Amino acid sequence: MAVWNPDNIKDVAESIGIASLNDDVLQALSSDIEYRLSQVLEEALKFMRHSRRMTLSTQDVSQALRVLDIEPLYGYESTRPLRFGEASIGPGQPLFYVEDEEVDFEKLINAPLPKVPREISITAHWLAVEGVQPSIPQNPTPADSRGQELVPKGPGANPNLAAINGSDNVTIKPLVKHILSKELQLYFSNVCNAILDENNDENRVAALASIRTDPGLHQLVPYFVNFIAEKVTHNLNDLFILTQTLQITSALLENKHLLVDPYVASIIPPVLTCLVGRHLGSSSEPLSHHPLRNIAAALLGSMCRKYAKSSRTLKPRLARTCLKHFLDPTKPLGANYGGIIGLQAIGGTEVVRALILPNVKDYESILREPLEDEGSPKQAEAEAVLTALIGALQTLEDDSVSGMNGLTNGNAGSESQNLEAKVGQLVAGRILAMGRPQFVKALLNA
Repeated sequence: MAVWNPDNIKDVAESIGIASLNDDVLQALSSDIEYRLSQVLEEALKFMRHSRRMTLSTQDVSQALRVLDIEPLYGYESTRPLRFGEASIGPGQPLFYVEDEEVDFEKLINAPLPKVPREISITAHWLAVEGVQPSIPQNPTPADSRGQELVPKGPGANPNLAAINGSDNVTIKPLVKHILSKELQLYFSNVCNAILDENNDENRVAALASIRTDPGLHQLVPYFVNFIAEKVTHNLNDLFILTQTLQITSALLENKHLLVDPYVASIIPPVLTCLVGRHLGSSSEPLSHHPLRNIAAALLGSMCRKYAKSSRTLKPRLARTCLKHFLDPTKPLGANYGGIIGLQAIGGTEVVRALILPNVKDYESILREPLEDEGSPKQAEAEAVLTALIGALQTLEDDSVSGMNGLTNGNAGSESQNLEAKVGQLVAGRILAMGRPQFVKALLNA
């Protein structure tokens, strides 16, 4: 026996103009209505349970109708519980209805008008800049931030200076709480280990290529910068590690997807250390550190060309540092060599003409003594410095001057004297032995 009364179906059929229905049809429609109602109620109960409520609401029924692709009932979306009244239309036939709320028109008319809503507007703000969340009202502020308590203070504030002084075990609180995902932490660890693995060239090349091209490394840039500074500070005797740190620096600068400008001031000190450091490497070979210094000079020149416009004091400060190491007689010849090639890389012909050429004659006194020490390691270093010095002066050679096979007998003596007076007897002798008149004329006219 069906729960739904077939008489209700007959009443609805008569209200839409269907005079008579077969009893079998009424029974079939009654069974179908019962099935549909139970299906809607089951779906509505699911929404009620997922909402962790014990009372079924009209919203649950509407959601169930929408899930079953049935047009929802309109007019029952109120969040307030409905109050049903009961009216009797006959014996055993109660009628339930929703009681309407009575509204006093006088109170409604005299009630104050609601506030005019603001116009819709859209504003943009930065969620994060280089992995750091800016402190603005639109961004949430962590409740556990302690402001100045995170700033390192005392003699161990700079970890690199602390390492030089022998205080390696200093705990430093980070300036900003920076949380990396586990994937980025694993990537950073694997890349650093692969680059410093001296026995696996394939992994090292792949890791550097990843840093050079990966567009999603912006959060790791400060970590790579800190890694470079730390490795250079603690491994001045290991040329392999120093070379790989320069390769990481070069890869970061070549990545077009990364904004490295804010970190240039932190990248330059390790590069300068590899360029003009006093003692680099522990090899007995006197010239083993020169390839490292050449890489550092090329890297420094690339940084000057790329960031000189955004930082106008970058090139003068670097030139001043390199000039100081070039002319300081107390520095080892390796530091002098780094100063020369550094000046040439920083400014090219202009810097050579303004800073190197006027000081060549005075620098000759520093080179003369080690060059006369036959068979000593200093002689090889002095020869390398002299070669670098002449190589820097060659940038002044003017290609537009018409070539000559050699110095003419009429002016060879005067040009030799003038060249010695300008660059010194030692350098002038090497240049004249090269047999390049254009080079001589370029130096005399500079």
